[in-house]
Amino acid sequence: MLLSLTAARRLVAEFVGTAFLGLAVVGSGIAAQELSPGNTGLQLLENAIATGGALVAIILMVGPVSGAHLNPVVSIADRVFGGISSRAAAGYVVAQVAGAVVGVILANVIFDLSAVDWSTTARDSGPHLVSEVLATIGLLLVIFGVVRSGRALLAPFAVAAYITGAYF
Repeated sequence: MLLSLTAARRLVAEFVGTAFLGLAVVGSGIAAQELSPGNTGLQLLENAIATGGALVAIILMVGPVSGAHLNPVVSIADRVFGGISSRAAAGYVVAQVAGAVVGVILANVIFDLSAVDWSTTARDSGPHLVSEVLATIGLLLVIFGVVRSGRALLAPFAVAAYITGAYF
């Protein structure tokens, strides 16, 4: 069965938004390493601020079309709460994963790196897992709290502020 034009637009918006987010996160991380070699704290600050700024713009760009989930966990949570159908959630997740892959590849290409490479930084410890789970729960609370309180217009700024802070 073919997708409706509206459904296709939503999937394209999620793909494009997530690609730009991946490009912003990875690109600003690479740029920070090049601009501030050996200064991890400054690199983290540069990456967080660039990501937060880009996130506001990306959410404003695709939010009116798809809701700017940009994250499979957000789409799954929206499905659990009845905001979107199972089919829409599955489509969003596929579009987001594909968009993230394309965005990261583009960031690598822009900085003249190998298009695809494996990270050598281990992030598989218990504390990393706990921090990721807590950061994701916080993100969901910000998104759904702002939207359910009737202040959805503030979501781009609230989400970006949270992500910027959560980087640390």
